Amino acid sequence: MDKEQKAIERLREASFHSERLYQVPLLVTTSGGKNSDLCLELAQRAGIPFEAVHNHTTADAPETVYHIRETFRRLEEKGISCTVNMPTYKGSRVTMWSLIPQKLIPATRLVRYCCSVLKEYGGANRFITTGVRWAESTARRNGRALFEKPHKNKEKRILLNDNDDRRVLEHCGMKSRWICNPIIDWTDEDVWAYIEAEHICTNPLYGYGFVRVGCIGCPLTTMKKRYVEFARYPQYQTAYVHAFDRMLAMRRVRGLPTDWQCGEDVFHWWLEDGVLPGQISFDD
Repeated sequence: MDKEQKAIERLREASFHSERLYQVPLLVTTSGGKNSDLCLELAQRAGIPFEAVHNHTTADAPETVYHIRETFRRLEEKGISCTVNMPTYKGSRVTMWSLIPQKLIPATRLVRYCCSVLKEYGGANRFITTGVRWAESTARRNGRALFEKPHKNKEKRILLNDNDDRRVLEHCGMKSRWICNPIIDWTDEDVWAYIEAEHICTNPLYGYGFVRVGCIGCPLTTMKKRYVEFARYPQYQTAYVHAFDRMLAMRRVRGLPTDWQCGEDVFHWWLEDGVLPGQISFDD
């Protein structure tokens, strides 16, 4: 079985469990990147009922926002339900720029509070799909699977791959989120070859040399890419600096120590280093 057919069969299996466990269609998530576009195309080819959802991070590039709008317009013309979720924090609407002062520290590659609040929320009590692939990182290779039942405690997470016993999924009666990653074993070459062969519309940023798309200034990407992003989108740099200024003001109000004098100081430290002394990740 080729990878396309295997991914389609995985989506059909996920759709079956979605209807059985939750009595609602499969929820296909999209970030505006190539993996998401591929999953949306495969879901349509699978002939399954599904809904599409995008979590608006507020820090995505304008091209990504426009691409999502156009993608959802085309899907809605086919009768597919599409939703854009707006992030909230402590019961109120939030953006990247209002979240930073509330958190009192910059988001870093070790403490990625922005991901959980702005990007990875939603999908509770649903069976969802993502475009996660093992080829993208060592962490994903070692910690992600075809079917997943996430949990904050790593020991309680359930990871199932092609040859694993599915009974734990089939007999699961709990109303908890399950994740299907239908292209988990696709390489970058597989993804691009399929996109080009099937003429799938993708984010225009790839045409400008971007290898991956996401939040502008994401601390998980390389320093070089962050410099390129802020050169292309200087208004985002300004927004971060202002957010860091407000963050420092909040720290002073609370009597918290800081070695930074202004938002510009924080921004340049964050761009060059971005790890606080003694800082550990949420996963440690």
